[in-house]
Amino acid sequence: MPIQSRVLIVDDEPGVVYSFRRVMARQQVEVVVASTVRDGIATYRTARPDVVVLDLNLPDGSGMDVFRAIRELSPRCPVLFITAHGSTETALEAMKEGAFDYLVKPVNLDQLSMLLDRALEAARLMKGPSLLPTSEGNDRIVGRSPQMQEMCKLIGLLSPQNVNVLILGESGVGKELVAAAIYQHSRRNERPFLAINCAALPEQLLESELFGHEQGAFTGATRRRIGKFEQCHGGTLFLDEIGDMSLAVQAKMLRILQDQRFERVGGTETIQTDVRLLAATNQDLDRLVAEGRFRADLYYRLKVATIHVPTLRERKDDIPELANYFLFRNNRKLGLSLVGFSPEALVCLQNYTWPGNVRELQSAVKEAMLRTRGAVILPEYLPPVVRGGPTHQGGVDGGESLQSLVTTLLSQGEGNLYDRVVREVERVLLAEVMQQTNGNQVRASEILGIDRKTLRQKLRNLGVMLPLARPASEAITPVSSAGNGSETPADLTLG
Repeated sequence: MPIQSRVLIVDDEPGVVYSFRRVMARQQVEVVVASTVRDGIATYRTARPDVVVLDLNLPDGSGMDVFRAIRELSPRCPVLFITAHGSTETALEAMKEGAFDYLVKPVNLDQLSMLLDRALEAARLMKGPSLLPTSEGNDRIVGRSPQMQEMCKLIGLLSPQNVNVLILGESGVGKELVAAAIYQHSRRNERPFLAINCAALPEQLLESELFGHEQGAFTGATRRRIGKFEQCHGGTLFLDEIGDMSLAVQAKMLRILQDQRFERVGGTETIQTDVRLLAATNQDLDRLVAEGRFRADLYYRLKVATIHVPTLRERKDDIPELANYFLFRNNRKLGLSLVGFSPEALVCLQNYTWPGNVRELQSAVKEAMLRTRGAVILPEYLPPVVRGGPTHQGGVDGGESLQSLVTTLLSQGEGNLYDRVVREVERVLLAEVMQQTNGNQVRASEILGIDRKTLRQKLRNLGVMLPLARPASEAITPVSSAGNGSETPADLTLG
């Protein structure tokens, strides 16, 4: 697998560097190393890494000197500090100045791996959508359809304004890309852009991640932690899956939106911040408000500026361009040289309903590329679920039995057969249960006999669409460019 990212380690201990190399090699990360303040600054200038891991104590000075030099060269580069127990206050000060996080020696390599993943993801998001698919690390908004043109005009109108934005759309439509585009075209694009998935963290941990905590605030709080609202001062914070946020955390969020003030968990000091908030959800917030699971006052503050991301089935004319874009990117990643799709294969792609939206299309293209013999993707190389036609909703229903699915995969020499069949069965099962429960994940998890966190992860991985009755108020009002001088942003050009 090709190297996707570059990390600079500034540390003078060979044992520490060796351990870090082992962790990063597993994640397909290129490592460059410096051991002094002077070399660290010089290496950063030449290597331009995506993330920096920086020891505070270096032979010729303090890591803070390297950090301040990096902030001048690139205020958005995520920096992870390594510190001894006696210098944690310095690390906390660095976080207030915009450092990403810090680790205390001896470094826990599992924690390093987790933080590195998050830092690399933050670095990727801060690059923003690119004009052409020539940079392997950059995603971009792709599409020529009227729906996408109107959405991009709205992004262009809202990006320069210092307002919070609510991004609505089904799972897999690209809400994260929209958030990155808003940030990239905003006046805050030289300051940090951090993202948190609210559905992935339990309530106490999410509150700590957002607002920070004081030492002893709860069991396991062995040191003070600076939260994302404090780290992201002057920048932009993206809260994905905000519909899964607990009511207690929502109450604190409301105060942030009102006056940009908060207290760390377990603390009494009021902290002033300046953060632009972008929030996204695939849930029906009107329904959650009616059920008392989402605060109405928070909802109304969030929805002042709203962008709805269209589903893939609403913009089927964009499918050929998207498919070829993913083929182009995967050619580089997989070391292939495929030239495109046959007309029949493109018809199959456009006829399928794509419940998992763009994310599912991306996976389907990659799977087809791995199966293809020759330079062109033919219909027989597409996943069976896609070849089923416009009424086909799953791998083992809609006219194709489980038996025939297995037979088809065996005849094609399918590898990893067990996982593939289980995945198709789970897709149908979860879709049916979610339909029967009208999208109630608590009830669905009880019926299935799995916990809600596992259910959410499976829904996301399988691209299963939640039942959504979208109210008319959530639709985009067409934005006319006549008379307002707005244009589609330059690097959101759709062709």
